[in-house]
Amino acid sequence: MPFSIVNETKTALPRADFAAIARFILGMKYTLNLVVTDSTRIKKLNTIYRDKETATDILSFPLSETEGEIYISPVEARQEAKKFKRDYENFFVFLFIHGCVHLKGYDHGAIMERTEEKARLKFGI
Repeated sequence: MPFSIVNETKTALPRADFAAIARFILGMKYTLNLVVTDSTRIKKLNTIYRDKETATDILSFPLSETEGEIYISPVEARQEAKKFKRDYENFFVFLFIHGCVHLKGYDHGAIMERTEEKARLKFGI
């Protein structure tokens, strides 16, 4: 599976096998880019593509049936982790799982939650 991480911030990423998680959820033929970005850029993307003028912790963009991108803002993820009383690193990886499941084609609901839970259990998240 082609997988790349572009870290546009100076934030250290959590220790996780992001490629293995992506393969587990999306399969071997999927091409995925993870972009770690700042609040300004993710707010701009959220405004352009979702018409929401706020920064968010994660955005996922399917580019085709076999290719996509996930954007995560560490600053926003850290704030959200606190709201849920979760460890930041664990929450960051959870967000990645959540983005992959969206790219798989699921919307919020019971099936998405079950799919996320399978991945969380497999990878200890």
